[in-house]
Amino acid sequence: MTPGLLVSLSGLPGAGKTTLARGLCRTLRAVHLCIDSIEHALRAEGFGDGPGGYVAAYAVAEDNLRLGLTVVADCVNPLAVTRQSWRDAAARAGAGIVELVLTCPDPSEHRRRVENRTLDWTGLARPAPAGLGACRRQGR
Repeated sequence: MTPGLLVSLSGLPGAGKTTLARGLCRTLRAVHLCIDSIEHALRAEGFGDGPGGYVAAYAVAEDNLRLGLTVVADCVNPLAVTRQSWRDAAARAGAGIVELVLTCPDPSEHRRRVENRTLDWTGLARPAPAGLGACRRQGR
């Protein structure tokens, strides 16, 4: 069986991760793992916030990679430990990995994207534009 490929997309909200992920998945017929979808479902069922969405996604990615499928992981992925966890999932499945960090270099365009985006889930809070600059200063 041909090993799968994990495409790990990282970046701030509004950087274009989901747009790119959806395009890749359509073109490659890949599995789309959107952390926002998983975390929203967990919150809606009363599980609250925490690492559960990422942990579940690593396991689902690994299952699909073992089947030889391409998986696109769509998440902010702000911490070294989360990025390493994607690498570990790919390694356990014997799959390759491509890591892409998306940025929007124009601060006013980035703010416009965040403030005007259509959210896929009712009740999901929009990221605060004021926090975007703080994330940039911290190197995220």
